[in-house]
Amino acid sequence: MAKTKKRSSTNIISNRRARFDYSLNEPMTVGIVLNGAETKAVRNGHAQLKGSYVNVLNNELWLINCMITGSNAAPINEDDKTRSRKLLASRKEINQLIQAKKSGSTIVPLEILTATKYIKLRIAYGVGNKNYDKRDILKKRDEQRSIDRFVRGKNT
Repeated sequence: MAKTKKRSSTNIISNRRARFDYSLNEPMTVGIVLNGAETKAVRNGHAQLKGSYVNVLNNELWLINCMITGSNAAPINEDDKTRSRKLLASRKEINQLIQAKKSGSTIVPLEILTATKYIKLRIAYGVGNKNYDKRDILKKRDEQRSIDRFVRGKNT
């Protein structure tokens, strides 16, 4: 009998505010260094990217302020919940992000991907939106919603 592999759940933990608060460039996928309890917690969906960011220290990428809470099966200490976690990227990607950081951009984590064997983090660099940009986005979204409502009303 052939062994069937158990598919891992495809949890994607996303930072929904990132695309609203920043004008982002193309995203890139990097690895993340986690310990065993953190890995289990992230696979179960117990992670939060709200308020987290990526910083460059000693030519290495670090994820700062990412909250990973444990469960009863794999508890995580209070001090370790928001510890800095090292990110794994190629030297070319790191140099590109360093240049973006020097030009005034912010490196923002977008989502944690857990569908494969490895846990990956999708990041992008960009510039923060101003308040009037955010108001324009909300206004366009509301206008599109009202147009869609009107079109649906005509069809029925």
